[in-house]
Amino acid sequence: FRVWAPDQRGYGESSKPRGISAYAIDELVADVVGLIDASGNETANIVGHDWGGAVAWRLAATHPERIRRLAVLNCPHSRVMAKNVRSNPAQTARSAYVLFFQLPLLPELVLGARGAALLERALVRTSRGSAFSEEDLLRYHEAWSRPDAMRSMINWYRAIRRGVGKGGDRRIRVPTLLLWGARDRFLGPEMAEQSIALCEDGRLTWLKEATHWLHHEEPERVSLILADFFRDPQGS
Repeated sequence: FRVWAPDQRGYGESSKPRGISAYAIDELVADVVGLIDASGNETANIVGHDWGGAVAWRLAATHPERIRRLAVLNCPHSRVMAKNVRSNPAQTARSAYVLFFQLPLLPELVLGARGAALLERALVRTSRGSAFSEEDLLRYHEAWSRPDAMRSMINWYRAIRRGVGKGGDRRIRVPTLLLWGARDRFLGPEMAEQSIALCEDGRLTWLKEATHWLHHEEPERVSLILADFFRDPQGS
């Protein structure tokens, strides 16, 4: 396989537009379509985790003709996420931090304080064992400390309601694999089953000992599962 692992807008070495509207979901999807175009291919296999998973679901819903196969790691379909945040008290509580991110300036100050210590602690405390090496954490800190990085990262959350609907809640027609670390502290496991039910050709694979950070905790296993899925001409 030829693999591209880009920094999405607002992260790492990618551009960091100032306006919140620049982080609307359809803008993020358009970036991925642009990458597929730049590759010289009509279609690509797509993998996304967390926010990247949200973009991947949306891409599959609105541009299925650009995807050969879709793999999502620990991120529910947008319709499922919206339903559970509204009606599932446990998920409402887990997602409450998103409300804090709607405030101006304060989230940037809190998360950026003491060299982004809170962000590092969040990674370490919600993952298993030594999922993040010292080198990993150093690279995260380098990314977080870039000019405008904190604001841009939080703007993903501030733009969360922009572009809701507009076809993004459609059923998924492309062959889909959903990998889910069962010990995720951010996203309830019930949303995995609900999400795969919205896929016409979907498969759910549980990693029972993994957390939200399954690809850091079990990288070889995740890579093998993905490679097998993408090699399968039937996508299942």
